[in-house]
Amino acid sequence: MRSSPLLELTRMRMVTFLRDPGALFWVFGFPLVLAFVLGLAFRNRPPDPIHVVVVANAPLAQALKGDGTLNIEEAALDDARWRLRRAQVDVLVQSDGASITYRYDETRPEGRVARLAVERAIERSNGRVDTLRATDEKVSEPGSRYIDFLVPGLIGMNLMGSSLWAIAYGIVDARKKKLLKRLAATPMKRSDYLLSILLSRVVFLVFETVVLIAIGWLAFGVAVQGSFAAVGLLALLGGLAFAGIALLIGALATSTETAGGLMNLVMMPMYLLSGAFFSSKHFPDVLQPFIKALPLTALNDSLRAVINEAAPLSSQWAQVAVLLAWGLLPFFVALRVFRWQ
Repeated sequence: MRSSPLLELTRMRMVTFLRDPGALFWVFGFPLVLAFVLGLAFRNRPPDPIHVVVVANAPLAQALKGDGTLNIEEAALDDARWRLRRAQVDVLVQSDGASITYRYDETRPEGRVARLAVERAIERSNGRVDTLRATDEKVSEPGSRYIDFLVPGLIGMNLMGSSLWAIAYGIVDARKKKLLKRLAATPMKRSDYLLSILLSRVVFLVFETVVLIAIGWLAFGVAVQGSFAAVGLLALLGGLAFAGIALLIGALATSTETAGGLMNLVMMPMYLLSGAFFSSKHFPDVLQPFIKALPLTALNDSLRAVINEAAPLSSQWAQVAVLLAWGLLPFFVALRVFRWQ
């Protein structure tokens, strides 16, 4: 019986990928190494002590040493200012007996916190009594840690990188080696070839997503608070969105150098703006509409909402619409401009 060209091409893509150790490492191994290293760096641990340098004032330094949250050093004024400029300390404290001067970098959260902590310690050492009794409740809820923020971003980043490199670079390399010219002589349509690439990506993105979620849960306790089906559907839409972009790059690029440049042009803005490692809300308001329209932003935001906040998929309709647009429009454009040689 005559086999379907679409199924045969899909099988060919999968076998070719599995026979490439380098591709396997960059798709599966590298994201795991990155997640493990970043997870160790930002794991849950006791808060760092507040580093304070006191300028040549032994009684003041001794009074501050009574606060266990403060790490107190004494130094001459020039040395203390040098340490502050190099961010080796969070705040510089200088007193002439009648008043106190605090020097700190207001743009650093550590500096603002240190200034308040030192002032509180000094006031209490001088007999200040709080007018209201306060009780501290220290919490560490699932979804509030940096690793909880990071894992969905790594999933999105990996889906983008693996789709672009595996598809766009693979198409251009096959064209350069005259493989596409040979395929064009077989009984298949252009749409069969492009759809086979999408289908093979769907198979591998399932494994990519499952592996990252499993490592996040087993190694760092990152649990999926929402629906696994919603996470799977979002990963599928994200993978298809990036696959559509990759197909368009592969259809337009005439050489591997051009393909690499186009992929970097696509990926670098999203690496920086789409919130893979830190929140995209840090960027100015004027950039937010552009950032929200990026597929990686839509994927990261929706994955974090479902994984960390147990949000229903219906609440992510705007992000789903962005992913669908990025998946469908580039695919149909690629279908029209694709060249075999």
